[in-house]
Amino acid sequence: MFFNYQRKRWVFLFSFLFLVFFFISCKGFEGKKVINRSGEIDCPDAFEPVRVVKVLDGDTVVLENGEKLRYAGINALELHTESGIPEPFAKEAYERNRELTEGKVLCFERALRERDRYGRLLGDLYYPNGTSVSEILVSEGLAFVCYYEGSGNYYQKLLPLQRKALKARKNLFSYVDKPQGKINYLGNKKSRRFHHPECSSSKGIKGKIIFKNLEEAFWEGYCPSRECTYLIFPH
Repeated sequence: MFFNYQRKRWVFLFSFLFLVFFFISCKGFEGKKVINRSGEIDCPDAFEPVRVVKVLDGDTVVLENGEKLRYAGINALELHTESGIPEPFAKEAYERNRELTEGKVLCFERALRERDRYGRLLGDLYYPNGTSVSEILVSEGLAFVCYYEGSGNYYQKLLPLQRKALKARKNLFSYVDKPQGKINYLGNKKSRRFHHPECSSSKGIKGKIIFKNLEEAFWEGYCPSRECTYLIFPH
């Protein structure tokens, strides 16, 4: 009887903590889930309604006021390249981003670091139900998490979604089963980037970590270095 009583106490406690966590995570959008007749959206106080007028690629859009917004904490492969050939799944990411955002009014959350080195706004766009555009892109394997200064909250939120997409081998993450996915990759603990061993950027890394394969690098939340993306994701 004593053990049954103790077990009930623990079940009650865990259930209570789960409900508290769920309430805290969702309360930002509570009661603000309706788009009014004028097309404006009611956003929580920490967010602002914005209209997307154009999509540039899989992780960047243009807002109605002319500002460019770059999603914080993720990276899609390059749509516009010197060769004129988009990198793998870059076109799919662009089309999905366009479907999700172009011409729509969404809730904009500014990142802790408000702009990147190119002057673009940093943050994410949310629907009335609290789901963000970045969450959808990562969950569908069209973008991967990428740590940047001031984007740690996005990074932590999106990494579990990336791991699910990785397990399911969705789109970009299907490359872990290709020949180039089976070799060792070199990671930089400071930047949280990883490098193909044949890339010049892999030389002289301080704080080096060796991943046994591509899957392990993605699982740990490291982002591929831009210098030699073509070696990891060949056309």
